[in-house]
Amino acid sequence: MLRAMVWIDPGMPDVQYTGFLHAASAGRASPTRALVRSAMLGLMLAIAACQTNPMGELASIDPAQGSQENISSLTAVIERNPRDPEAYNVRGSAYGRGGRYQEALRDFDTAIQLRPDFFQAYSNRALIHRFLGNQPQALADYNRAIQLNASYDAAYIGRGNLYRRAGRTMDAFNDFQKAIQLDTTDARAYHNRGLIYQSQNQHNFAIEDFSTAISLSPDSPEPYNGRGLSYIALNDEDNAFADFNMAIKLNDRIAESWANQALVYERRGDKSRAAKSYARAAQLDPNYRPATDGLARTRG
Repeated sequence: MLRAMVWIDPGMPDVQYTGFLHAASAGRASPTRALVRSAMLGLMLAIAACQTNPMGELASIDPAQGSQENISSLTAVIERNPRDPEAYNVRGSAYGRGGRYQEALRDFDTAIQLRPDFFQAYSNRALIHRFLGNQPQALADYNRAIQLNASYDAAYIGRGNLYRRAGRTMDAFNDFQKAIQLDTTDARAYHNRGLIYQSQNQHNFAIEDFSTAISLSPDSPEPYNGRGLSYIALNDEDNAFADFNMAIKLNDRIAESWANQALVYERRGDKSRAAKSYARAAQLDPNYRPATDGLARTRG
């Protein structure tokens, strides 16, 4: 999976993608049933496009990054070079990946104090502010990073995610577009632009972007879930099913992947397999309504 943080360039690398499901029924269906399913598809795609945790923002905390052993070794570097902003930026990244956000914030503050034009540290600090709920400060830091380096793709992607969270869809699209125009190799730019295309029912464009994200980050399950949703919207059930299965193969602990797979089973009339997949999704995330609702429909 993509790393949780967009950390600094040399030496270091925002809420994984949560793909929702449901679509129009395959085969023949009553007009009423078709309308209900069509409305459900529109609702679920709209929800998916509005998720606050797109690909690569906050996939999972890695406690090892914030372990005492790792931090101690980085602290030893700082003690030998107390005026080196790079050292604080690297340790701040480790704190952030370990979920130790206040400590990360202090290190990024110090890195910026030591080097006021350290655009990577501004972008890193912006992400920490986002996780702490300090959205205005996050925006200010992303803006500053871009002001210092107008070609820094990671800052555009981070700011784009911030805009998506705030419902500023066009601003988000423009930032993802800018990162792509800069020839970014960061899969998140394509994935997140794909989510926006998807929310606008431009599924062919969305599929193209998700496919590019997959080519750039083939081990990430999120774009497979995203592409599968758009395939379903285009009534391409076979390709959708293949994508949901691949998402599960890459990471079998994402509830949405199992629920998406379950829906295909349900559409095919295989309630037994659907119930098993819904049950697995509900086990992974008991609060995930598509899983619990699907299980209630199919368990009987």
